[in-house]
Amino acid sequence: MSASPFAMLPNAPTANHELTTTDVAIPVQSRNGIGRKRVPTAVVYCEANFGSIDGKTANGLVRHSEKYQILSVIDSEKTGLDSGIVLDEKPNGIPICRDLADALTHAPSKPDYFIFGTAPASGMLSSHERGLVLEAMDLGMNIVNGLHEFLNDDPVFAAACISKNVKILDVRRPRAKKDLRLFSGRIAEVTCPRIAVLGTDCAIGKRTTANVLARALNDRGVKTVMISTGQTGLIQGARYGLALDAVPSQFCSGELESTIVEAFENENPDVIIIEGQGSLSHPAYATSSFILRGSCPDGVVLQHAPGRTSRCDFDQMAMPTPAAEINLIQTFANTKVIGLTINHESMSDAEVDGAISRYESELQIPVTDALTRSPDRLVEMILAAYPKLEKKLTVAA
Repeated sequence: MSASPFAMLPNAPTANHELTTTDVAIPVQSRNGIGRKRVPTAVVYCEANFGSIDGKTANGLVRHSEKYQILSVIDSEKTGLDSGIVLDEKPNGIPICRDLADALTHAPSKPDYFIFGTAPASGMLSSHERGLVLEAMDLGMNIVNGLHEFLNDDPVFAAACISKNVKILDVRRPRAKKDLRLFSGRIAEVTCPRIAVLGTDCAIGKRTTANVLARALNDRGVKTVMISTGQTGLIQGARYGLALDAVPSQFCSGELESTIVEAFENENPDVIIIEGQGSLSHPAYATSSFILRGSCPDGVVLQHAPGRTSRCDFDQMAMPTPAAEINLIQTFANTKVIGLTINHESMSDAEVDGAISRYESELQIPVTDALTRSPDRLVEMILAAYPKLEKKLTVAA
């Protein structure tokens, strides 16, 4: 069992204007892309963070990427290891390299993109990292930047784009202010179930669970669209989404509402899953409140890590109980928590079993682990809350 089992995975091409480029490829299921349009290749920088919480962007890309073919990960502390073994104890053939030079020796040709795959709390590049990104540009690689710092606004990086004929994708850059949308109430026009995957902490596996759930429903004939609300999902190729924490607060609810309405009108789905951010009870984050307001979810699946004693990056803050978080969510919004999912970090399989039994008895809702238990349990969780969806099933859950 890996040290950080929930490093996420998202969905499909994106509505984020920064990522809608001509070289976006259709989804690939294998690394060679046989019979498919060429997928841009990429190396992912994640020095000293791969497999950890701050490496969630790299972790997610290694697990799932529809936009890029990931060739390697850069993390000198895990040089020579297989990235799949580090994350999930299952080899995936994507090596971890010492540095950019080492990554280039493992690539069949020059990678198309250099992806900055760490998510530091500051949201900014260090001086060393600035030099590394410029080195990649000097080698003719395009840059994918998911930080709060927009590199296209930096004259040094702007000049490098021109001189080296490369581009920088600032994933978190929101729409121009004149194009931002306010909440309108049109969310009421979305008649299919809207399910938000929220959590008791940040970096706890909300995106992973949301993607496993969406995939499980789609595999069984229940057409499901996932709405990404963070930079990692957009980099992975989410068709619908936005980096909510980069949108001015006045427009957060409206931007999310409009994105959900667009997905509903364009896709005619049976279910819409909304990726959560942060935690409603966490004082450091406000994004969960905007997600609840903008999506007005019919139901919520709550993600919890029983093995955590304190909040991520806040040792002085004790973790809330699922019961306390459920009470807060259902008090704050007109919704119902329909299930609990477990992040099994620092837990044995027997401990996961015990937690599932304990929480089902205490909370009287279905409980499962999206990664170590059958996805059938997630489907059953949704069908229990929305029995009308059973008629959509084409594969027995």
